[in-house]
Amino acid sequence: MKKFFLLPCIIFLMLISKSYASEADAIIGEWYTDSGKSIVEIQKCDYSYCGKITWLKEPKYEDGTEKIDKENPEVSKRNTPIIGLTIIQDFKYKGSNKWSDGKIYDPENGKTYSCKMKLKGNKLKVRGYIGISLLGRTTVWEKKM
Repeated sequence: MKKFFLLPCIIFLMLISKSYASEADAIIGEWYTDSGKSIVEIQKCDYSYCGKITWLKEPKYEDGTEKIDKENPEVSKRNTPIIGLTIIQDFKYKGSNKWSDGKIYDPENGKTYSCKMKLKGNKLKVRGYIGISLLGRTTVWEKKM
């Protein structure tokens, strides 16, 4: 009798975990940032989600050189190209189309912020903050189709 009860329970748990995983992967893909100045590709990185800049509307400075991470607080990283730069990392799926516990790096000022994200349709609300979420700013990214 226990076998007949245990097998359906295991199958049910497997189906739930698969559904949860596909919901968690909904942010995987390319996203236009709110200003349309860049595209960030979000992917799975081990047991979390991360993202890097894959396109810039203006990839070069006025002198024709490639844009670099010149505001990075670590001097050794200031010559890193912006294209290919990881700017979001360590996001964990929390259910209900929400990801949190992550960090977002702003190459325009060289600062890293705590961050959380919420998906609604093809829009991703990205909220960077210091300390508590109330002290932050939200931008909306749109999924590239």
